[in-house]
Order: sequence, then structure tokens, then C-alpha cells
Amino acid sequence: MTALLPEGLRDRLPPFADAAAAIESRVLAAIHAHGYERVDPPLAEFAEALGTRLKAGALHDAVRFVDPVSQRTLAVRPDLTAQVARIAATRLGHHPRPVRLSYAGAVLKLRASQLSPARETRQIGAELFGLDSVAAAQEVVTVAIDALAAAGIARPSIDFTLPDLVDTLAAGALPVAAGQLDDLRQRLDAKDAGAVAAIAPDYLPLIEAAGPFDQALARLRAFDRDGVLASRIDGLAAIAHALGDRVAMTLDPTERHGFEYQTWLGFSLFGGSSSAEIGRGGTYAVVHEGGAEEAATGFSLYADRLVGEQPAGDRRRLFVPFGTPAREAARMRAEGWVTVAALDGGDTPEAQVCTHLYVEGEARAL
Repeated sequence: MTALLPEGLRDRLPPFADAAAAIESRVLAAIHAHGYERVDPPLAEFAEALGTRLKAGALHDAVRFVDPVSQRTLAVRPDLTAQVARIAATRLGHHPRPVRLSYAGAVLKLRASQLSPARETRQIGAELFGLDSVAAAQEVVTVAIDALAAAGIARPSIDFTLPDLVDTLAAGALPVAAGQLDDLRQRLDAKDAGAVAAIAPDYLPLIEAAGPFDQALARLRAFDRDGVLASRIDGLAAIAHALGDRVAMTLDPTERHGFEYQTWLGFSLFGGSSSAEIGRGGTYAVVHEGGAEEAATGFSLYADRLVGEQPAGDRRRLFVPFGTPAREAARMRAEGWVTVAALDGGDTPEAQVCTHLYVEGEARAL
């Protein structure tokens, strides 16, 4: 039988798997340098607990099955954030806040889209629990940009959004009928000016308040005549000031797609040769047992998109001819070489995909 894999799943071959592992290691090191310690949740856990940890739920895209031991429904994680939130709320519930955690691991989605056909991916990220402030958000965004730098991402950019903006305005300064609120969110997200005008024309200026960060923020300030959004706008300005010219910045205050469980801040990360999003993050609320909520801020990077189509790094492989003393190969490895030893006299550097040959005590390029 042909060894086919299920749709959306694939093997990662050399040198791409090695490149991905090296990038993941550098990214985690950059995150760890800011004080975020790593946790490693299990691949699956009880579906009920996983689905209630975040306010918007986490099971709509999860693969579920019945555990033959407990006879309860388990879910394979479609996202690591809910699991890290569980650890912070339970195993580390006694820890003084804020708690800084990092993670990396495989996730599996029930289905994929045409634009993103992979169902199994690796997710790398960091979460800060127990503090909802501009300083916390500023730190997390800074860590995310440092992580992109560690991954070697060229021309990084960040697109900010305010996920709860419409809800905030509708509850006060610009009331909207409850039955029209969801439709208004969708029309603003789609930049459908005609539909927005038909539902709530006062919201039309928000469509224009999108684009390069400084211009969009100025338009948003002009729109916010009553100061309802002042704290959010000031927070965005402070975060942007901290980033300086390290990254290109844009603002789309009504973007909602993919930010269903974020609160006052959301952001998408881009960079490299691809136009696809390589990460996202923002502020959100963790639901504890009993219904209590805890503020959190975090981000996730999509590891496969960090690697791209070409493997990173210099793939140097040194061919060590058959019969070479083991101490010589050990010496070359101590100098940083990857050695590939011939196991019989007929082996060749070409057969072992080597770039160099060990000759008379030194490496010679092929």
C-alpha cells in the first residue's frame, strides 16, 4: 500500500526538520531571556476542561475521541493557549502574579482551510498571567518582536487591532440594537461601508481609521470625541513608542477575525518573503473554576511559517573516510563540524550528501 498520510498532515524531512528545530530553540531562548519559563502540556486532555478555560471556548476545531481508560471524552489540543492557561490557574495558582510561561509543541485541528491547508502545525509562544496593563501588553509585544528577530525574520511588521472596540462603543457612546451588533462587527471587519451605513452610520469613520499606524491612530483619536477609547488609544501609542523603528506598524481597529477571545488588544505578526500571518497575540481572560476570571496577555508563532520554503542555516556535513580513527572525528565535532562516518570502504561523500571531506587532518570543500 502507498504510505499516504491523512489530509493536512505531512512528514518533515531533512534539512527542513533540523532547520525548524534550530529556529524553535533560538526563539525559545529569546523568550526565556525575558523571564518566561517553559511548560510542556500533554497532547490531549479532558475535552470539557479544555473547552471552558477560555471565554470563547477552545473546542470548535478540536479532534475528540473517547478515552478507553476513563471512558470520558478527550480532545487533542487545537491550540496550546488554553492548556497553558490551565497550568497557570491550577498547578501554578499559588505562584505570585504575574506568571510568565513559554511553550512549544504540536497542535492538531479538526479541519483546515484552502488558504491554510495544514491541520498539524507547531506552535511557539509565551503568556503572561495575572496582570492587565499597558506595561504587560508592551512587554509581551516586545518579546514577540525579539522572538521574530531570533528566528531571523526579515522586515517584520505588526498589525494592531482593538477587538472589543465595537462592544465598548455600543454599550455607551454609540448604542446599537443587540440584534444588529454581531452584523455590525462583521460589516466593519469586511470594510463594507454601505452595510455599516445602513446599520449604524456613526461607525463609518472607523473604516477610514485603518492603515499606517500613526495616521490610523490620529483618525481614531479624532473619532473618539467622548474619550471612551482614550485609555486604549493611549495604550497603543505607548506600545508603539516602545517598539520604535524596529518594526513596521499598522492599525485596523475593527479587525475581528481570529480575535474572538481577545479583549482590548490584539495583534498580528508578519515578515519575511511570505504575505501570510506568522503569529498573533493579544489580551484575554482566563476562566477559573467557579467562574472567576484572570487577565492574561500572550502571543503564538506558527513555527512552519518561520522556516518558510528554504531551510535556514549552513548545512555543513564532513565526510570521514572509512578507517579514520574515532578520535579524529571527535576532534572535528569539537570544532563544530557535523561528521558523517563511512561505515564501509565503498561509501562516498556524495552518497551521504556531504559538503566537505576529511583529508590529512583537515576539512576540504567538495
